[in-house]
Amino acid sequence: MLSTGSAAPSLHLPGAGSGAAETDPWTAGPVVLAFFKTTCPVCHMSAPKVQEMADSGARVIAIGQDPVGDITAYSEMTGMRVPTISESEPYPISDAYGLSTVPTLFLVDAGGVIADAVAGWDRDGWNRLSEAAGAGVVSHDGDGLPSFRPG
Repeated sequence: MLSTGSAAPSLHLPGAGSGAAETDPWTAGPVVLAFFKTTCPVCHMSAPKVQEMADSGARVIAIGQDPVGDITAYSEMTGMRVPTISESEPYPISDAYGLSTVPTLFLVDAGGVIADAVAGWDRDGWNRLSEAAGAGVVSHDGDGLPSFRPG
């Protein structure tokens, strides 16, 4: 997984809702890239927290490793309404970011540099990244989620 301080690899992928392509979304300002797969149980568990991050003020773009139809059904089921782009196999963007698991979050600053990254569900990591992205804390002890769950 790419580390803090690394340059974010360029991306150009089709939107899952509009079909309009998304290219290097950090050029419009800092952005959280939230990689997921519709068949991932940890992604399902954390999807409401991705939405909460966006609702609390972070700019979030989700990247689904699935066809558009599967992403649409996943969004309806989980309530995740953030702008989402679709990446097809063999997952060249995910590979460029060094993903080995989903969910994985990257906070990319306006200069295209990775400011933070978290793999899997890690409450402390997600809260840290969310706050750095301009949103609040997204998970607390007692909210029904574990403190850690690998993807």
